[in-house]
Amino acid sequence: MYTAVKGIYENGVLIFTETPPSEDKSEVLVLFLGEENRIKTQNRSPEKGVVLGSLVNRGFKIPDDFNDPLEDFKDYM
Repeated sequence: MYTAVKGIYENGVLIFTETPPSEDKSEVLVLFLGEENRIKTQNRSPEKGVVLGSLVNRGFKIPDDFNDPLEDFKDYM
């Protein structure tokens, strides 16, 4: 399974702007985004964005059956 984690590469150093899912030794694949995406990432601080659980008391809620199989795909499962 692949997990994407954002970071900034500068002067030979990779700095994660998100917490990786594992602190154990892991094999990684680094993709360098094009110039357009690089500029957007540079101007963004790690504190900005949506934090997991930050919308709980603001009227947003994930339904209890969110991970249940969809009825439309029952023939494929």
